[in-house]
Amino acid sequence: MSAVPAIDRTELTLPGCALLDIAGPVGRLALHRPQVQSAIADAPVVLLVHSINAAACAAEMRPLMERLHPYCRVYALDLPGYGASDRPARVYDIPIFVEAIGAAVEALSALHGGAGVHVVALSLSCEFAARLARARPDRVLSLGLISPTGLDRRSDALRGLEGSTREVPGMLAVLGLPMFRDALFCALVSRSSMRYFLRRTWGAREIDEALLQACWVSAHQLNAVHAPLSFLSGKLFARDIRTVYEALHCPVWMAHGTRGDFKDYSGADWTRSRPQWQTELFEAGALPQFEHPDALARSYLGFLTR
Repeated sequence: MSAVPAIDRTELTLPGCALLDIAGPVGRLALHRPQVQSAIADAPVVLLVHSINAAACAAEMRPLMERLHPYCRVYALDLPGYGASDRPARVYDIPIFVEAIGAAVEALSALHGGAGVHVVALSLSCEFAARLARARPDRVLSLGLISPTGLDRRSDALRGLEGSTREVPGMLAVLGLPMFRDALFCALVSRSSMRYFLRRTWGAREIDEALLQACWVSAHQLNAVHAPLSFLSGKLFARDIRTVYEALHCPVWMAHGTRGDFKDYSGADWTRSRPQWQTELFEAGALPQFEHPDALARSYLGFLTR
């Protein structure tokens, strides 16, 4: 993809928010924070983490942020390679994203007097958040998993060697060939392609147009191609994630939809026997925070109070 002048970061900032920049594993990380935060004393600190795809950004978590901020001190993170965070031209891997979420958790804990942080992640980022929660139970008080990966009918097979991935050998090298890379990425982040994939995610023709626009802006930044290449190669999908999920001891709130391409959670039956796991189903696609924002926020706030 030819070099595109970076758009002013104000266009990448969530409405009603300001950016808080912190140091991450591969450069600057952007945290979106509402200009008006909760006035409740000792309100819980909540970190929202978007998904991973060709055009991801913090806008995926906007409906939840808008409904949580009166009750929580809430922040939304742009992961490395996405949104208003730095996008170095490099190979992205699982540790980079785990460390990025960890850096945000540490920064928010320091900002709020050493408080623990509740992390809510979407889709593939649930795997990164779960790894952090297992490693840092002193910092991550609870997990919110919205449409998490690794819990479908194939999840029993995801008990591989710790740290192993589902990367297709040689795929990243092929995807990185400049002419092929640029043509593929341009096709993936065209408006028509993004609308197609969002409709599959929704399981319906009607999508959120503001989200489409925000993701399109994010995907048309300089160096936007690099993190998605790792995603497409399978490098960011863990082969041991079922083991990671089963090892969690913190309270876990899981929400997912019942239609669209990402509705198979038959590999999550074991969570019913875990008292710290709570599951909520919504008649929605894989982004229930857009289709049922009030109900989803009420469910999550109820989980926090319990």
